Amino acid sequence: MYASSSKKRILILGGGMGGVATAHHLEGLFRGRPDVEIVLVSRDNFLLVTPLLFEVFSGALDLRSCSFPIRAALRTTRFVEATVQGIDPDRRVVRLASPGNRGELTYDQLVMSLGSKTNRGMIPGSQHAFTFKTLADALLLRSHVIERFERADVETDQKRKAQLLTFVIVGGGLVGVELLGEMTAFVDGISPFYEHVDRGEVRLLLLQGADRIMPEIDPTLAGYGARVLAGRRGVDLRTNTLVRSIERGKVHLADETIAADTIVLAAGIVPNPVIASLPMEKDRRGLIVAESTLRCRSHPDVWALGDCASIPGPDGKPYPNLAQHALREAAVLAGNIFAVLNGRTPQPFVYHTLGMMGSLGHSKGFAQFLKVRVHGFPAWFIRRTYYLLQIPGWGRKLRMMIDWTFALMFRPDIVKVDLDSETALLLREVVLDDTAASQEEEGGTRTGSETRCSPPDEKCEAQVPP
Repeated sequence: MYASSSKKRILILGGGMGGVATAHHLEGLFRGRPDVEIVLVSRDNFLLVTPLLFEVFSGALDLRSCSFPIRAALRTTRFVEATVQGIDPDRRVVRLASPGNRGELTYDQLVMSLGSKTNRGMIPGSQHAFTFKTLADALLLRSHVIERFERADVETDQKRKAQLLTFVIVGGGLVGVELLGEMTAFVDGISPFYEHVDRGEVRLLLLQGADRIMPEIDPTLAGYGARVLAGRRGVDLRTNTLVRSIERGKVHLADETIAADTIVLAAGIVPNPVIASLPMEKDRRGLIVAESTLRCRSHPDVWALGDCASIPGPDGKPYPNLAQHALREAAVLAGNIFAVLNGRTPQPFVYHTLGMMGSLGHSKGFAQFLKVRVHGFPAWFIRRTYYLLQIPGWGRKLRMMIDWTFALMFRPDIVKVDLDSETALLLREVVLDDTAASQEEEGGTRTGSETRCSPPDEKCEAQVPP
């Protein structure tokens, strides 16, 4: 069980950028207030800087460079590592679970920052594709790509070898394009290690349903990105291409079937499943409809930000769900909670997007700052500098600079990490058995939350697609 408190409790659900930034701002506002308790709940005990995942995949960064412990980032906030099982807004209670422990936490003010997950419901058979949203996803995909090269190096059947060396990314938005850029750089770097794999045998396909890649950014920069990627060896960019279905080792288009051992789904997101069960107003995407103050319309003690919220701008249109918005939303939300608890009126969130940045691998990138567009090496350098400054602690900053320097000087490492070792699988089965037994004793059932490991009859996000 989780301890109760007689203090006014501000409960934050989600340890992403928005959630941690909210806790940080609340700490400053309520410094010296013993009557207020700030609690943050996350299933992971670290904050992940997701834009750097692409470089973790390619080996340009160590995994510690894009993640840091939440406990070290916050001073007075109480941290609870647990999975959100459900929320009862009428009772002001959140149900939590962690291995060997289940219980409830009450709240006076609730902040929803539960984020999103890849939408596997868009394409039939998408359970056979990799996703790219978590640290485990990046490490798993990296090891899988290395394993394809290991197998291709000894494969004598040319048809099977071609399938091993075909990599398909479904979705041509920012995530798909940045992943393709880093994947081309990674493949270029590791190919010389494999004597019987010719770089010309490797195919990298990007399938985009729209008429151009990266429709969310300036057309000029999107065109630059398309030209750079299309000019790389083995890259095939296909626009106006709809994927009908996916099966193991195959992608079915309207008039073609592509045989590929590696399929990555980078198209579309949905809010955390817990959101779907909440008795709150939602938009067509399933996001919580919030007021301009970030307050939920039907429940004034519930606030929302980030990927799980639809927040209207001055023109009535919702703000895009970007990290830069989540960080600014966090500051306004914290200030509004402080205002409400002190009898003042909350203020609306108003923000103008500063721009967009992305990497194309091989020291090339693109960036837009208000009306200024930059591409090539300068944009790549600006992007790296920006995220370097966002990382807390000089130790991590120094580690990042060393990693990037070594990545420029040497080829990528081809060490393959097995995330499903025998010991890990056995321990996972024990935890699942204990959790199931606990649920039977309490007569309860699991609800709505995405977990790190699923029951044996379901797919697990951190397992190799079958």
